[in-house]
Amino acid sequence: MSGLAKGEEVLRIDDLGVTFATDGGDVRAVDGVSLSVRAGEVLAIVGESGSGKTVTAKTILGLLPETATTSGLVLIGNDNVIEVSRARLREIRGTGAAMVFQEPSTALNPVYTVGWQIAEGLRAHGRLSRTEARAKAIDIMTRVGIPDAERRVDHYPHQFSGGQKQRIVIAMALVLEPELIVADEPTTALDVTVQAEILDLLRRCRDEFNAAVVLITHNMGVVADLADRVAVMYQGRVVEEAAAVTLFHDPQHDYTKRLLAAVPFIGAGTARTRERAAERRAAGTQESLVVAEDLVIEYSGRLGRGGFRAVDGVSFQIGEREVLGLVGESGSGKTTIGRAIAGLTRVTGGSLRVLGQEMLDVRERDFRPLRHDIGFVFQDPATSFNPLLTIAECVAEPLIVHGKAEDSAAARSRVDELLEAVQLPRGYGDRFPHELSGGQRQRASLARAIALQPSLLIADEPTSALDVSVQARVLELFAELQREFGFAALFISHDLAVVDLLADRIAVLYKGRLVEEGTGDEVLVEPQHPYTQRLLASLPVPDPVQQAKRREELHRLGGAVS
Repeated sequence: MSGLAKGEEVLRIDDLGVTFATDGGDVRAVDGVSLSVRAGEVLAIVGESGSGKTVTAKTILGLLPETATTSGLVLIGNDNVIEVSRARLREIRGTGAAMVFQEPSTALNPVYTVGWQIAEGLRAHGRLSRTEARAKAIDIMTRVGIPDAERRVDHYPHQFSGGQKQRIVIAMALVLEPELIVADEPTTALDVTVQAEILDLLRRCRDEFNAAVVLITHNMGVVADLADRVAVMYQGRVVEEAAAVTLFHDPQHDYTKRLLAAVPFIGAGTARTRERAAERRAAGTQESLVVAEDLVIEYSGRLGRGGFRAVDGVSFQIGEREVLGLVGESGSGKTTIGRAIAGLTRVTGGSLRVLGQEMLDVRERDFRPLRHDIGFVFQDPATSFNPLLTIAECVAEPLIVHGKAEDSAAARSRVDELLEAVQLPRGYGDRFPHELSGGQRQRASLARAIALQPSLLIADEPTSALDVSVQARVLELFAELQREFGFAALFISHDLAVVDLLADRIAVLYKGRLVEEGTGDEVLVEPQHPYTQRLLASLPVPDPVQQAKRREELHRLGGAVS
């Protein structure tokens, strides 16, 4: 792919500084960063949100807004990206360097076929005719692992799964054969099994195409799986840089040590889980708040098509003060079950009893009195909060809806107590959702969920989009709140290590069926079902040596699960 020899320098950044002009004054986002990456090498840039890693990545392709002032040197070949003309910058994009964005759904245009979008770069650089561009699009789709590419080249983005859309975005980056690929959080929203496939694809870009890769991520397991070298950024500066094996085994900077210590790992929750189980046994027989027996949930088809069975004969229970972890890939049915328990999705077969109420054919007027006893924590609080309301007004909503307060002013004292319970200063109640960080918004979401002191809480992927250190703090907070308020919880996630930290029992879903259930020791230490084994093998761990062995185990298990 690349015309450069392996090891030849592709990108060099010297003393990069980026300042943004804001209403509150200038903000220094990147401060004196110097980095380099060579052909056939993966450089990972890691750090929390606000560390400057994404700003650094966007500088490489000249994608910063006009409010940014840039200084220093960003060399791709002989071109300083900071100083070149717009025309030259357009030539560099796609051929010299290309970017793989974090969210493929926003990177792809929904009104054009994927083949048209892949070929767009070829047409923009005037290289091939329409027929040749289409043939090239089919070829690159095949090379990134899209099956039946000759037919699917004419499909639209919504006709592909999340992992396939990310492959298409990578194909768009590869089609002009760039020397450098900048991948900004390319696996953040993906299931662990799909994530493993995308990491294998990026590894092929490095090994087969001799491309240099700059990987931007907060997932230290992904770094251990893919990176050759790692640069750690904190508050706009590179605080440590080393070979991946060296950095993970012998970190030097305190921030790097804290970052690695925050990574959840299988087995971390075992002692805590046993302690909680002993407490429940000492308390005597516990009532089951949720009982599912052969639960079936179907979505009806449209235009004469048959329905889709999302949940197929699932049985489980959730006792008082118990946390059940529900894991599985996208489409496994876990969110559907959570919504059914909350009365948001209709049960079509079997039995589901929630707080004593049978949900099959339930009428809303019968279930409404129970709603105040069920809390819900959504995956993305940014979209679940009303952007026109302050945080205090958002948290007060359940209190007002259920008649516990007349208005947000009357509820303010209770809201202040809730904000303090989730470790947010009272003054944050006067801010709007967009003025809080992701971790702070998720804490506010927890405050809203426990406002009515529910006996049952449903948490749907509440930490999947958070930085590892922020995730660790939110998980600790969740555990503290659960101990303090004593609610039972259904914790939905695709990350087995996160579930292991919190759950008393773990249930594994695969294609709408419950394939395995038990304690963390039973499910995670000695998994019986091939799908659970593949889930475990797909989960990257923050140790390059151990991760290489796990990758071999995943390849041995293969992709087929019956």
